Amino acid sequence: MAVQPEGTPCWADAMFSDVEGAKSFYGDVLGWTFGEEASEFGNYTQAYADGKAVAAVVPPMPGQEGQSQWCLYFASPDVATTASRIRESGGEVLMEPMQVGDFGTMCLARDPSGVVFGVWQAGTHEGFEAPPEQPGAFCWAEVFTREPEKSDAFFPAVFTRYTAQQMEDDGVDFRIFNVSDAPVLGRMRMTEEFPPEVPPYINVYFSVADCDEAVSKATKLGGVLRFGPMDSPFGRFAALSDPQGANFSVIDVTSTEGEMPKLTDV
Repeated sequence: MAVQPEGTPCWADAMFSDVEGAKSFYGDVLGWTFGEEASEFGNYTQAYADGKAVAAVVPPMPGQEGQSQWCLYFASPDVATTASRIRESGGEVLMEPMQVGDFGTMCLARDPSGVVFGVWQAGTHEGFEAPPEQPGAFCWAEVFTREPEKSDAFFPAVFTRYTAQQMEDDGVDFRIFNVSDAPVLGRMRMTEEFPPEVPPYINVYFSVADCDEAVSKATKLGGVLRFGPMDSPFGRFAALSDPQGANFSVIDVTSTEGEMPKLTDV
């Protein structure tokens, strides 16, 4: 796949203290296979769906042990420029731009509401290879935050091609960011249903052929069902935590129900 437009989600990875356990879990739930560990890059290991790169797992570096979580990377033609915009827009650069061999250049950052994310300037590694509808592939992502007004101002300031639309729903505060009229990212206000100890985060969705079957496999392997399975106009989906605490969702985009929500440009 070609390099993605600026601000488009282009890669996802997660640190796991038990990498072999993570490989076994996601291999069973999402059908992933795994490549060789890249020992020169901290045993970074790519995951594949039907031979196409979809994500990566890696053990934590010394001193970085903690609860596992997925990190979503956004495409940038110039990471240094994006890092400057992050600072100017009230965010924090957690890891300065760093070249990763000839694969590309990355940085890690946090938005003003506390959401951690990555930025990726592609070299030889252009990001996701599998199309979003392919089982096992990254499909969608949503910023979950208790301070949506901060995220709503921040992301379009950093990724200047973003336009935004608000969902017309009194029960849900949900916004969609688009690039060239294509939706690339959602933003959901965290309600009181989220325990206070759960920090803001980006929830990544992976496509599955059967949502209920994926949930059944995940819970049998020690995953925790957080929400769903539920039908929606976008597909049948469920929110899960893996056995090491990383949140993610699964969605069957072929099983849709209901009318698409009304959106208002903002």
